Amino acid sequence: MLSKVFSNKFINIKRIIIIILALGFFIFLYFFNQVNKVELTNQKGTSFDKAVVEEVVKDNIQKDGSRVGNQDVRVKMLSGAMKGKILNATSFSGYLYGADCKKNMKVIVSLSKSQNNYAASVYSYDREPILYGFVGLFILILWLIGGRKGFKSAIALIFTFICVIFLFIPMLYKGYSPFLAAVIVGILTTIVTMYLIAGLSVKTIASILGTVMGVVIAGIFATGFGYFAKISGYNVTEVEELVYLGAKAHLDVGGILFAGILIASLGAVMDVSISVASTINEIYDKNTELTSRELFASGINVGRDMMGTMSNTLILAFTGGAINTLILIYSYDMKYNQIVNMYSVGIEVMQGISGSIAVILTVPLVSFITSKLLKSKVIKDLYIGKI
Repeated sequence: MLSKVFSNKFINIKRIIIIILALGFFIFLYFFNQVNKVELTNQKGTSFDKAVVEEVVKDNIQKDGSRVGNQDVRVKMLSGAMKGKILNATSFSGYLYGADCKKNMKVIVSLSKSQNNYAASVYSYDREPILYGFVGLFILILWLIGGRKGFKSAIALIFTFICVIFLFIPMLYKGYSPFLAAVIVGILTTIVTMYLIAGLSVKTIASILGTVMGVVIAGIFATGFGYFAKISGYNVTEVEELVYLGAKAHLDVGGILFAGILIASLGAVMDVSISVASTINEIYDKNTELTSRELFASGINVGRDMMGTMSNTLILAFTGGAINTLILIYSYDMKYNQIVNMYSVGIEVMQGISGSIAVILTVPLVSFITSKLLKSKVIKDLYIGKI
């Protein structure tokens, strides 16, 4: 009875500490994001508001079904300063901007207003409901199939997204080292994700340490490859915009590429870490007489089965991101020496191989840490693995 009271008190104290830490972190994020951004383009008097198409005044569809030029439409504004008013707008036929407007279609209107004059054009379809609906469907499926752990995984994913958008990006913008920013975000997201999934246990501690080490390894290998191959963040396709931004703000353009590799490899390394640590922990639960060496060997055996698939995952993910480049290389029938020495090809190889090396080396790291922790006297006495 007494032990149950102490257990409940411990749980309550733990919850209070977590709530305080969470509130403190979000308060910090709020003030950290109070940034005076450098004005890169003049957007005064311009807004992007929701609207619905009331009428297509002039269509631009041709006899063959293609669209040339632009549509003239009348839209009813659903948000912004002109809410409720019906305006004349133009919708251009483009692959990136505009929309094939039809009556009752919801769109986003770019509205520039100066005194009593305005210029309105259709920016795009209103995709917000579809985006949030798709995300909601993903979280629902994760919750239904994964149960309580699936729901916790969704919370961890949301936290990771918040860290990337409201911590990682602002840190880069403020001039912090991209490598340092990526490591900090990696540590934070790993700790929260592992704790939500596995609680306070040996496998949590081991997987956190293994993930952090693995991600740093990916960064080291990527940096080394970049140094010898003469590749940096200045060799990416958007470099002109980034250099311009770096001149106006404090952005370290050269290090962004390698920070991105750390963030990109984080998920795969995290997956391998928790899988290996959980397996070793489960084996030890069934047979506590196993030695540290035997537990380590078990972790290596399980990890070997994962290395190939996880490396494949990373390589295919980066290949999928470069599919447009690959199609152009194939279509233009480029020469071997031209292809193998392209910056874009070098960057994709660097990303895929660095992440794969991190995954591979994470297996022995996590196996060693988990086996040593489980057989340590303190852990055996407290048996944290069952908390």
